[in-house]
Amino acid sequence: MNLTVAVIAKECSPGKVKTRLTPPLKPEQAAALAQTSLSQTLETVRALPAARRLLVFDGTPHHADAAGFEVFPQGAGGLDERLAAICSLTAGPLLILGMDTPQLRCEQLAPLLADWETPAPAPRRAWFGPASDGGFWALGLYTPDGGLLRGVDMSTPHTGAQQWGRLAGAGLHVGVLPVLRDVDYFPDAVAAAWECSGSPFARAVDLLSEGLPAEWTRTAPSDAAPTPWAALT
Repeated sequence: MNLTVAVIAKECSPGKVKTRLTPPLKPEQAAALAQTSLSQTLETVRALPAARRLLVFDGTPHHADAAGFEVFPQGAGGLDERLAAICSLTAGPLLILGMDTPQLRCEQLAPLLADWETPAPAPRRAWFGPASDGGFWALGLYTPDGGLLRGVDMSTPHTGAQQWGRLAGAGLHVGVLPVLRDVDYFPDAVAAAWECSGSPFARAVDLLSEGLPAEWTRTAPSDAAPTPWAALT
């Protein structure tokens, strides 16, 4: 299908990536886990039926990560500007993903893929992947438009609601993907590992969990609490 999938990511350098994983991890361990998350996400994207795969990167990607991807540097400005800039790389349809949900499986994107495989005009002009912390992990735009992203306050508990409001306010019929949990803190990593048992990421989390106090290997209380997206799902 004529789909472009873009992954926005950054070089996994100690002390510059996934700093909220420390403690309990050391900066080097946090960076290594972030790299595993990125590589696993890229492997999933390689399995999607996409015409183009873009890696929009801050830094220099590993050769193995870049394989099968067109590599572009991230644009300037805040995250909203950098995401908006991705929209200029293709005429669409476009799916933008991050590197913080290694538990992502291809079948979780099946509703979007099935929807956009139908003859144009597609029933839904946008797809939204909510994150349990109030953000979002995926954004699909049948016709990419950076103006739908610019000015959205990123990395806040209200980011997803703002972005959803932008899409709805533009009159777009928006489809909703499953709620996923970003790996920000180590309990998030433990929860994500359970959802992708047997994967490289899960094995890495298992090794890092050895000898840690139980407080670090329990999932966070938000697992049992309603997410801000309960009404959408």
